Amino acid sequence: MSQPTQDAGSPLFRAVASSTRPLYQLLKAVGFTNKIHVEITPEGLRFSADHARVMQGAAHWNKNLFASYTTNLPPAAGNGDDDDSEPEPVSFQISLPAFLETLQIFGVADVAARQARSDIDPLVRGNPRMNHQHRGGNGSDAFSHQTLHGGGFASSSNGTCILSYPSDGGPFSIILEEAGVKTTCNLTTYLPEMPEDIPFDIDDLSFKVIMQARYLLDALAEVGSINPERLTIVVSRKEPYLRFRTSGSHSGAGGPGVESTVDFRRGRDLLETFSVRAVERAKGERRWSQTFKFDTIKAATEAMRIASKVSLRGDGQGVLSMQFMVEVEGAGGAGGGVPGGGAGLSFLDFRFVPYATDGNEETDTEGEGDDVDISEA
Repeated sequence: MSQPTQDAGSPLFRAVASSTRPLYQLLKAVGFTNKIHVEITPEGLRFSADHARVMQGAAHWNKNLFASYTTNLPPAAGNGDDDDSEPEPVSFQISLPAFLETLQIFGVADVAARQARSDIDPLVRGNPRMNHQHRGGNGSDAFSHQTLHGGGFASSSNGTCILSYPSDGGPFSIILEEAGVKTTCNLTTYLPEMPEDIPFDIDDLSFKVIMQARYLLDALAEVGSINPERLTIVVSRKEPYLRFRTSGSHSGAGGPGVESTVDFRRGRDLLETFSVRAVERAKGERRWSQTFKFDTIKAATEAMRIASKVSLRGDGQGVLSMQFMVEVEGAGGAGGGVPGGGAGLSFLDFRFVPYATDGNEETDTEGEGDDVDISEA
């Protein structure tokens, strides 16, 4: 890699966080690949994962997640030394399992210290309530809510996590300091090989649905009970308005032909936003129907588990987009947010490519179309 022009001794990127819990949760949601593509910008970090060009996921670490966030990125090519020029994002790849394992170290030392104190303190051993508090609810869970976020429990606010990228081509450095223990990990960086984003035509939307993420998680758990290979998603202006259908063989059933279906009715209590513009040519109905490999959709369940809401969208080519809104505790610091660590928002983005369909299943869009106003229900 070429060496960019930068101030002597100043790293390309440096950020400090008092908790790795939100960072770990967001990154784990796209943990379906071994190497992850990292892009550093003045506004935050973007982590992108790809699986065989049929599934892509992206996690965003906004700079508000950090107590401090500084970049010294080179100017974009062709802008020379213009102070007003946009900086050029820096990108590389790192091992995702190694990065996740490193982030998990944060909090372990403090939990271990409290565990040792509880083992020798007879008062703690004899009082279940105090024992629960000292162990953080689960002595082996370094990422429990109690361990990292106070509430009567020891907090990790006494520790710091420092992320830095000194120079282009150098290692990605993570320094964890907590309870007098300092851990340094330098991850090898690789040349970026992230393919282009799966195309999604925002100007050719066939449908849009916004719902609580836990409803989507429950639906996938229901239709996934038969070990399916494929998942068909149907969105229509008529009943069923939103349908998830799988087919496969239930474990122990002994053969194929088992189907599972979950339907969503209209109503703001389930579907906060619901609009359909697609027209299925074969039936002349406003209907969008595509089939996906079930395991690729299932890979997004961690995002469904931590998100509060999800926006489902499909375009005229059949590509499915899922955008998850995650309420992050302790956001605030660099660049704004809630002073003192309030709640902030982060987003996870997924795109899925459907199986090829024959001519009888093609869908298309028809002009602007008519949105379905969910309030009619």
